[in-house]
Amino acid sequence: MTAATLIQPELTGGESQADRAYREIRALIVTLDLPPGSVISEPELQARLGLGRTPIREALRTLANERLVEVYPRRGMFVAALDPRDLSSLSEVREETEPFAARLAAQRRSDDDLAVIEELLAAIDEVAKAPDMLSLIELDQRIHHHIYRCAHNEFLQSVCDQHYMHALRIWFLALDRVTHLGDAVAEHRDLLMAVRDGDPDRAAEVMSIHVRGFEAEVRRAL
Repeated sequence: MTAATLIQPELTGGESQADRAYREIRALIVTLDLPPGSVISEPELQARLGLGRTPIREALRTLANERLVEVYPRRGMFVAALDPRDLSSLSEVREETEPFAARLAAQRRSDDDLAVIEELLAAIDEVAKAPDMLSLIELDQRIHHHIYRCAHNEFLQSVCDQHYMHALRIWFLALDRVTHLGDAVAEHRDLLMAVRDGDPDRAAEVMSIHVRGFEAEVRRAL
C-alpha cells in the first residue's frame, strides 16, 4: 500500500471518470507523490491513471479552484507550491469550521452514521495496539471525513474537506518528524464518542483541541 492510497474519500457508487481523476490526482498531490512546484503533464497523468484527456482536464480545473494546482498562461500547469507558513492560516479556518461541523454532527447524526462511528471506534482500538504514522493518517482522514458527513451540510462538508487536505499535505511534508501519536488516538476516540452520545459542546471542544494540537505538533516538526 502506498501513501496515496490512504487519502481517499468514502465512495458511494456512481463515480464518474472526472470524479475518479480528481480523487486520484488530489491524492498524488496531497501525499507529495507529485512534488510541490512540479510540472503537470496531462499525457503522463492519462497514462498513469488510465483515463482520457477530458476527465483529467476537468479534474485539474477543480484542483486549480482548490489551490492545489497553479495555472500560468503560456507556461502550463504546476503542482501548487507548499509553504509551511500557510499552516497558521489553515488552522485559523479549521479552528472555526471543524468544531462547528462536530457540533452539528452530534446534533444530526443518523442511525447509519452511528453504525459507522462504531466501526471507527473499533478501528481506533486496532491502531492503538501498534500505532504507526500511515495507519494514523488513514484513520484521521476517515474520522474527519465522517464527522463532516454527519453534519449533513454539503457546503460545510466541502469547505472542511478542502482545508483538511491542504493541512494534510503539510503533514506529509513533516511525516518523518511527527512522533507524538498517542494524543491524537485518544482525541479521535473522545470525538467520536461525543458525536455518538449526542453531546455537541463536547464534540466541538474535542475537535478544537485536536485541530490546535495538530498545528502545534506539525509546527514542532517543520
